[in-house]
Amino acid sequence: MSDLSDLYQEVILDHYRSPRNFKELPDADRSAEGYNPLCGDRLRVFLRVEGDTIQEITFKGTGCAISQASTSVMTAALKGKTRAEMEALFERFKALVTGKSQDSDLTELGELAALSGVSEFPVRIKCATLGWHTMLAALNQQTEAVSTE
Repeated sequence: MSDLSDLYQEVILDHYRSPRNFKELPDADRSAEGYNPLCGDRLRVFLRVEGDTIQEITFKGTGCAISQASTSVMTAALKGKTRAEMEALFERFKALVTGKSQDSDLTELGELAALSGVSEFPVRIKCATLGWHTMLAALNQQTEAVSTE
């Protein structure tokens, strides 16, 4: 395994074992539930939005290492971002995990780049993107649960 792959694996395991922003958000003004029946991932994303900016983002739930790590990294990456910045980042992340990324420099993605290996396992893409789809549902104040199926 290359040094970069080792580093990416360490980042994923660290976020899985000690997820960032893993708590309910008492003053959330938006939240949504997401479910991946294939893997059993189930989570809720909480947001506090002011104007067009995500001021606070947290999550609670259970699932595989990929879904938990991806959602943890996502919460850290999106705090303080505007809707436009979030949408651009999500598009880059989706391209990365589906193997469609044209980016040769992944440094702008920060720890999200650790999930690049997901593209080699198509069944895991839904695990990696569940938190993102759930966050979008919360942002759009969608009331029904998000499902990957």
